[in-house]
Amino acid sequence: MSKLPLLFLATAAACLLAGVGMGIAMGITHDFSLSPVHAHLNLLGWTSLALMGLTLRAYPELLRSRPLAWAQYGLSAGSALIFPAGIYLAVTQDAPGVAIAASLVWFAGVVLFLARLVGLLVARDSAVTTVSARLNPLAR
Repeated sequence: MSKLPLLFLATAAACLLAGVGMGIAMGITHDFSLSPVHAHLNLLGWTSLALMGLTLRAYPELLRSRPLAWAQYGLSAGSALIFPAGIYLAVTQDAPGVAIAASLVWFAGVVLFLARLVGLLVARDSAVTTVSARLNPLAR
């Protein structure tokens, strides 16, 4: 079994730890100016990466194409880590370039994730049609 689903989950948990730590620090200081950074660490980092990892675990067929699976991890995890840093730069330095670039990389990772899921759905649908045709000679 591939370790990739676990890698997605471990990266997600690291983002969760960072997001929770940041939330605690904001609460202690009563300074919520970096709330968008905190939110993106938790939403993209924890939630989305964890769901991607669990999806890979639930549908191991998605791991058959290792290059695509690793590309999805690279795009998704990389941008989930860089996007909050870019938002930090946008908020504190009025420099949104990193956030914009990371958001586009994140989008590419999500498109790849969706394409792989649709590919699996189509492959399963054609497999069901093929089996049905073999079992029912009148269906030809």
